[in-house]
Amino acid sequence: MQFRISGLPAEPFQHLFALGDDELKRHGAVRPVAENSGYPCRVSLTDAKAGDEVILVNYEHQDADTPYRSRHAVYVRKGERRYDAVGEIPEQLRKRLLSVRAFDASGMMVDADVIEGRLLEEMIGRFFANDAVAYIHLHFARPGCYAARVDRI
Repeated sequence: MQFRISGLPAEPFQHLFALGDDELKRHGAVRPVAENSGYPCRVSLTDAKAGDEVILVNYEHQDADTPYRSRHAVYVRKGERRYDAVGEIPEQLRKRLLSVRAFDASGMMVDADVIEGRLLEEMIGRFFANDAVAYIHLHFARPGCYAARVDRI
């Protein structure tokens, strides 16, 4: 089964890096400096390095007009390019416990599971074997934050 994993588009976040702390607060955002490599950028699907400036902001990743409409905190890093790759799993996802949620074309959840990221290909194949599954959302299971989207190819 061919699949594409994509990060968030960079453009909606880039203006945030030019804002002061008070302005960021009005956007529901903050500007922490990464203390370690545990700050996963949702644009590039890479982890920030200690000392990197990141923006933590609330983002609506599931905009379907259903009970599953959802938003959560995401980290983004300045100047990153959107991750978009066919048949590849970025290291950021491989090394974490993931909540994998499958949705139909109308945005209703049809399946879900929790797995170690190193097993993600198997889960993607299992979910996409169901013709009702239109796309998959990946979340970091422990904090529950949105991580990435998976589409059929």
